[in-house]
Amino acid sequence: MIENKNELTDEQRPLSKQEQKALDKQKKEELKRLKKEKKLYEKDKIRRVKGVAPMARLVPYIMETRNTSQNFIFDRISMPKIDEYIRKKQAEGLVGFNLMHVILAAYVRAVSQRPAINRFIRGQKIYTRKKIEISLVVKKEMTLESPDTVIKVIVDPSATADEVYKILNDKIESYRAKPNSKFDKLAKALNYIPGLLLRWTIKFLRFLDYCGLLPKFLTKLSPFHASLFITSMGSLGIPPIVHHLYDFGTVPAFIAFGSKRRELLVNEDGSVTKHSFTEITYNLDERICDGFYYASALKVIRACFKHPECLDNPPEQVIEDIK
Repeated sequence: MIENKNELTDEQRPLSKQEQKALDKQKKEELKRLKKEKKLYEKDKIRRVKGVAPMARLVPYIMETRNTSQNFIFDRISMPKIDEYIRKKQAEGLVGFNLMHVILAAYVRAVSQRPAINRFIRGQKIYTRKKIEISLVVKKEMTLESPDTVIKVIVDPSATADEVYKILNDKIESYRAKPNSKFDKLAKALNYIPGLLLRWTIKFLRFLDYCGLLPKFLTKLSPFHASLFITSMGSLGIPPIVHHLYDFGTVPAFIAFGSKRRELLVNEDGSVTKHSFTEITYNLDERICDGFYYASALKVIRACFKHPECLDNPPEQVIEDIK
């Protein structure tokens, strides 16, 4: 039997008008559904927290700015297990995996279990985020003349260390390949405004931000509208600074960590061993949650540092913030 080469398969056969109409309708409904999901996601991305205690609602009116509401925590990270974990990740092909990725993954895990640390104050009201937005300064090259900029990445609370690594590295490589980012262009455009007028422009932007009316494209670009700002002093070979919070924007936490240090420790049996550690500082807006809650979140971070392998798997449950 000779096969008819001119016979068309179902895939090759042109659609009838009725079939094309049905396909167009299906695509239209799918597009409508995606738009609805996006709208719901954007709506739920940031929402006001109304279920806090009366005192917590009053505090932002008493302490109006972040710089008058900041608390500092100084801590140490024991490095032997983390160094082993970093070597393991690098052996798996995660080139450049380092302490920065471990700290960010630990913070993301803490948010998944203690979501109140992902809140922020805007217009003296308490809001919470669904996603985690992280800002950090990067340089194209580690030289005095190399320009720097601020990048921002968005991470889901269920993210693992591998996912945090990929998201962050993709963003950094993208900037280094094309340094003139949208944020850089915005900063350059603002520099064309005369000094006195620029001062009033910033005041106007602050007012819009206070009212929650700042355009979304600005909050998307702004590194000052994030969950966390982090900086590494380790690459510079110095201890971590105690950084201030920004009164513009929404960042409620700033983390800085320094270079690895070694010291001799005396054990219980009287023997002396050399131990490595890294100093880390946390600057936190005390208005978003109380000290007991912050301490609980810090314990989650410490547990991740003690057993970094737990960051290889997503959390069993992602806890939602209160309504």
